[in-house]
Amino acid sequence: MPARVSEAFVIQTYPLQESDLIVSFLARDLGKLRGVAKRARRPKSPFGAGLQRLSRVRLSYFQKENRELVNLDGCDLIQSQFALAGDYEIGVALDFLAEISEQLLPAAEPNEKFFRLLGAAVDHLRSNPPGASWLTTIYFALWALRLAGLLPELHVCLGCGGWLDDPAAPSRAFFQRSRHGLYCQTCRRGELFSGSWELSPDSRALAGRMLKEPIANFAALSWTRDTAADLRRFLIQQLETHIERRLITASALA
Repeated sequence: MPARVSEAFVIQTYPLQESDLIVSFLARDLGKLRGVAKRARRPKSPFGAGLQRLSRVRLSYFQKENRELVNLDGCDLIQSQFALAGDYEIGVALDFLAEISEQLLPAAEPNEKFFRLLGAAVDHLRSNPPGASWLTTIYFALWALRLAGLLPELHVCLGCGGWLDDPAAPSRAFFQRSRHGLYCQTCRRGELFSGSWELSPDSRALAGRMLKEPIANFAALSWTRDTAADLRRFLIQQLETHIERRLITASALA
């Protein structure tokens, strides 16, 4: 097939032989793909610094039928995240975005919305308002689940179907690892929960707002590691339940 050119985010790279790399990337038009970058680890690499984690690039590649890996021909760097590497919190947040993208996205399924979500999250980290890493990780994880069709209902008990968000008296809601969704206090006792956590009404309301508003609307809030920490834990556990493995970057965030 003739060469394709796609705008893409580099997600992760893996060593291959002595001088090559396997590159996982999210193309705007074709979704997540993997390709071989020949001689990418040599000092005079034809790819330059374009294959760093979450670099935004314009990739040229050949895609052959019945081949899982494409052949990368070259890349033009659009936006590098190298300048962010000096901030530990933002660096961990970038690793978190990359790991979720790598583990959650299926291969070769176009996903323009996820591409734009990743772009918005990276741009917010680049603007670096106070607490950017904490806001970005929660917002990205929430929308990643939503776009994958995996976000459970945040207003209904999974056990009895009862409504959790009565304006007069919101019900308490609980979650547990390896269980999808939330449970009211009554069903929590009935299900013999152990090691469960509570998701507060304020965090549920915040998640509802995030599903309706862009990330920039939340930058004015005071964000620290403790802000909506219960929501971050809930989202991470939902992701881990789906991918059937622990997120390596989750412990760094904690």
